[in-house]
Order: sequence, then structure tokens, then C-alpha cells
Amino acid sequence: MPYRPNSITIDLSALIHNFNQVKALVEGGTRIMGIVKSDAYGHGLLPVSKTLEKNNIHCLGVAHLYEALELRENGIRIPLVILSGIRTRDEAREVVEKGLTPVLYDLTAAETLARESEKQGKKTSIHVKVDTGMGRLGISYSETGPFLQRISALKSLDIEALTSHLSSADEQKSDYTIMQITRFKEAIEAGRSMGFQLPYNSLANSAGIMGYKDAHFEMVRPGIVLYGGYPSPEFSSPVPLRPVMHFKGQILQISDLPDRTPVGYGRTFHTKGPRRVAVLSVGYADGLPRRLSNNGHVIVGGKRAPIVGRVSMNLTAVDITGIEDLETGDEAVILGTQGEQTITGDDMAGNAGTISYEVFCSIGRLNRKEYQE
Repeated sequence: MPYRPNSITIDLSALIHNFNQVKALVEGGTRIMGIVKSDAYGHGLLPVSKTLEKNNIHCLGVAHLYEALELRENGIRIPLVILSGIRTRDEAREVVEKGLTPVLYDLTAAETLARESEKQGKKTSIHVKVDTGMGRLGISYSETGPFLQRISALKSLDIEALTSHLSSADEQKSDYTIMQITRFKEAIEAGRSMGFQLPYNSLANSAGIMGYKDAHFEMVRPGIVLYGGYPSPEFSSPVPLRPVMHFKGQILQISDLPDRTPVGYGRTFHTKGPRRVAVLSVGYADGLPRRLSNNGHVIVGGKRAPIVGRVSMNLTAVDITGIEDLETGDEAVILGTQGEQTITGDDMAGNAGTISYEVFCSIGRLNRKEYQE
């Protein structure tokens, strides 16, 4: 295998730890849907899903059909929920054949799925998406009754849940979130008054799980917390999480630069006095946010070193003045722990003006991953 200067390690024991923290936050009868969409937030769809299945998670949530098919083809047998739904007859055929559970939010897709289910002589489970205030996918919560009435005529479909999404649960004590919870309760009551049992209703994302017990209902949907991240950089977690993704590069060159020496594109940084600068093997092509230019850190020699100059496509400069015994080839931790220092996805996201979700997805998509049990 060709030499690669950068590497990602995915700590599956940390994933299990975080999953157990979620279980500690919910009632014993509350089911858990692990969200593994977008390559498990960059952590690897199949290894993460296999680990969660092995640890008895109830079901997994993916964004699109192709992710669910990959999991089925590789031996995942627990229920798989397709959060973005389906549109075409071909997709409906695959859903019925593979025993998948789509989220539906329009009658045309429901009718297409029902025809395919009848053709195959099967009954297909579905979740109905209700918009309680996100303003994205879903029928209006006030239209829940009429929509379910029309779906009820499609005898080959089994409505096992209503689902909705919280827009602002990372804001503690949010009146808007409380309103969404109330609307979701009204939607469930409307459905049950019509005779639907609805045993797996879900509203709470990671922020809802940690901040709003009333949002838990029969099932919760942890995503970012499984990977050791928080819903926002400022979020305060009630349970300890462990980072799952660790990203490392290498020192390619060390230079002693005199006073007033520019570093990087656009000369956005000039040395103030003599400085020792190391050039690392990572850049924005590897998922390091360009917004960390002159605004982030890495760990070398067990100490934090500030990024200086602009982050380039494949290279980044850091100021290592005062950090002793560094050599070319030494490890540089971009994300993770070295010695007593740790840089988390939320640390990186806070400096880059983004969220850890984007950090993990970008780094995970662009680098080779190794898995640690």
C-alpha cells in the first residue's frame, strides 16, 4: 500500500461508550435509532453500523436508499429507516424486497409503495414525517389526521410511527422546542384517536435527548453524540462523551524564520521576531477547514501549536517556537489527543465557525480510516 502521511483512527470502544451514555439518559423501554447517514458522519457506515447492531441498538437511520442497501448487502438485519423517503417505483421495489422502512410525507410516494407491496404480497412498515416547526420535510402537524386517513386506505402499509425533527433543541429552555413537543403530542393523539397504535414515535435528536426529556417519546434518534460531538460548540452535555475520530498528520519540514517573514498565501501572517515554523502534511483537501487559517491549533510534541498563515490545499504551517525535540516525520495531531492535550471536533468547529458534524464528515470522507476495537 502506498505511503500516506495522514491517517484517521476510529475508536469503536468510544462509540460503544457514547451509545451507553445515550441509554443512560432514556427510560428502559425507549428504543434507540442510531443515525448513521452520510457514512456515519464520516466515521464509516458499515463498521459503525455493525458495532451498533452488535450492541443491540433497535434500528438504524440512513438518509437515502443506497445506504440502506449497502447495509443489507453486508449483513445488517435490524430495521433500517430511510429518513429522506423514496420517490420512484424502482425504489419502492427495493424497499419491499429488502424489508426497509421509509419515512413518507406525500401521498404519491405512499401509493407507489402500497402498489409494490401488494404486488409482492407483503406489508411494508412506514414512518410518517410531520412538520412541527422545522419548516423542512413533512406534512403539517395540523394535517396529521386527514393524511393518516388517506394512508389508512392503503392496506399494504403499516404506519408504525410518526416522526418529526427539532430545529432548536441545542438552545436550552427553548420555548420553540416546547411548542414543537406540544404539536407532536397533538399529532400522535390525532393518530391514536383514529385507531393507529403508533408504537415507535420519534422526535428527539441528540440535543433533544440531552436537554428535553418530554421529547423522548417511544424512540430517540442520537446522531452526533454517538461520535463524541455536541449539537453545537457551546452545548453543555449532562453525560461524558468520548471522541471517536482521531486524525493525524506529519511534520514535513522545520524552518527557523527571521523577524517579519511572511508565511503562506497572501502573506496574512508575518513573524514577530525569530520563529520556528513546521509545515504539516494536511490541508483543506484533507478536511482541515480553511477558516482555521491564523485561527486554529494542532498538537505536536504534546503541546498546542497555533496555525500560522493560510491553510493550503495539502499543507499547513504551525508555529512550534519553544516546543523542543521535534523532527521531520513526527506526528501532528489535528483531531484527538497527544500527551495531556486534546483537540475535539467541537474545538475545531468553534474556531472555524461551523459545527462538528461538518468537521467529521469532511475529514472522514477525504482520508483513509483505520478501526480500533
